Amino acid sequence: MLGTARDTGLFGSHLGVPIKTGVPNLGGSIVTAGGIAFIVATTDQYLRTLDLRTGKVVWKARLPAGAQAMPITYRGADGRQYVVIIAGGHGALGTRYGDYTLAYALPRT
Repeated sequence: MLGTARDTGLFGSHLGVPIKTGVPNLGGSIVTAGGIAFIVATTDQYLRTLDLRTGKVVWKARLPAGAQAMPITYRGADGRQYVVIIAGGHGALGTRYGDYTLAYALPRT
């Protein structure tokens, strides 16, 4: 189960209650060489990282708008790996609209 009904209005969740129901997903994921998956496809507007060995969420960040898209990754001139998310919202899924590009630096290895 991935995601909550926090932003979908189900069962009063429009009040911000993160009911753990799982939600429809629209978007892909990427996986690092270290076995960490990044996914932003849920309707509750979170970027999640999952450890593929355990299936557990190891980190998450609340996004300012829906990000039903595929994350991208690149290695910067500084040698660090970055994950970039485009959060623009999705009308049919009812996620918050926005115009954001967010980049997260992965820890140095």
